[in-house]
Amino acid sequence: VGWYRRVVFLPLLALGLGAMAYLPSLGVSALPVYLAMGINLSAFFVACMVCHGELAAIKPHPSQLTTYFLMLATGGALGGLFVGIVAPYCFNSNFELSIGLVLTALVITLVVLRGHEFSTPTRRAIAWATAMSIVAAIAYVRIDDHLYELTDAKVTARNFYGTLRVFNGGEGVAARRTLMHGQIVHGRQFATPAREDLPTAYYSEESGVGRALLAKTAQFSNSPLHVGVVGVGIGTLLTYGRAGDLYRLYDIDPLVIHLARTEFTFFAHAKASTEVVIADARLALEREAAQQFDVLVVDAFSGDAVPIHLLTKEAFAEYFKHLKPDGVLAVHVTNRFLDLIPVVKAAADNFGRQARLVSFEGDSDRLIFRSNWVLIHANGDFFARPEFKDVAHAVTARADFRIWDDNYSSVLAVLK
Repeated sequence: VGWYRRVVFLPLLALGLGAMAYLPSLGVSALPVYLAMGINLSAFFVACMVCHGELAAIKPHPSQLTTYFLMLATGGALGGLFVGIVAPYCFNSNFELSIGLVLTALVITLVVLRGHEFSTPTRRAIAWATAMSIVAAIAYVRIDDHLYELTDAKVTARNFYGTLRVFNGGEGVAARRTLMHGQIVHGRQFATPAREDLPTAYYSEESGVGRALLAKTAQFSNSPLHVGVVGVGIGTLLTYGRAGDLYRLYDIDPLVIHLARTEFTFFAHAKASTEVVIADARLALEREAAQQFDVLVVDAFSGDAVPIHLLTKEAFAEYFKHLKPDGVLAVHVTNRFLDLIPVVKAAADNFGRQARLVSFEGDSDRLIFRSNWVLIHANGDFFARPEFKDVAHAVTARADFRIWDDNYSSVLAVLK
């Protein structure tokens, strides 16, 4: 039918489904992003080509076309409902891809082999054995990957915003708890009382945000600070709060807040007062009067699905509206897949502000990750403070980079 030829596309389908089944088990950083995208998109194209080709091959007599197309539409609608509504409610992890891969292999096997006339029973048996072995292999790889993913997980939960897991690990003074969002670490905390209040992950005192908060604390040692945080994680930044300070935290996912409060202790041990806003941060900031933050932390870009609406010119206008004239905007730009520094630099330049990059290589013994933060301030003199000596570096603008706004953004322009 058209370009579709079984002799070409069925072997490619077996290879493609095998690749899509195996790649997730390698982890998010095993392959360069362009190679991973190319493999997955090519395999998906082949799977679509086979499914549509087989559908076209069994198209009935014109008198039955109404029922035929109605069934196609019904199947599409049911698939959308399953992925969009049923799966987030019924599953505690992302099982849809695995189910889809196995069902694709199984359905194509049934359609192709049941309709094929074999010259001998032996050929029929070999064909069925080969096809079902492929189906079984795909199922085994995906089941094994999911079992490994859930091993040692204290909590696994899922909603419309993603999959969250809490793990315990390490022993003795190295005992720790970790919150994972998909395959991205959302936060990590020591589990021993002597160390559980130490800032970890991307938020150490050597990090950009840590230095910004320490600088503001020193600058206003006798006055309370008002700090805004977009993206709560497990609440690690609350370790910097003092009695009298107010931390206002924004997060769109209520499950993140629930796990941060019940599985970790940063909220319970916070000296500062806290206010939690469960909403899209940009929409919440647009509705609110100017908060007059001393520091506003925007930390929502470490994953593989970046909320672009928080990186546009209009979003930065909201951030600056809520800062005091001497306030600091700290944007977390650590990301395995995207170089977000040009995006933030373009926004800072657009508003006539000074941007500095603070990087830290991390320290595994202290559960501190490598981090990159861009700090933005109205006056470059702020970065002359001792907290930033030799670590806050000017950011060079990309001459060809176009500022993102609500009508334009390009992830391809910032792929690593």
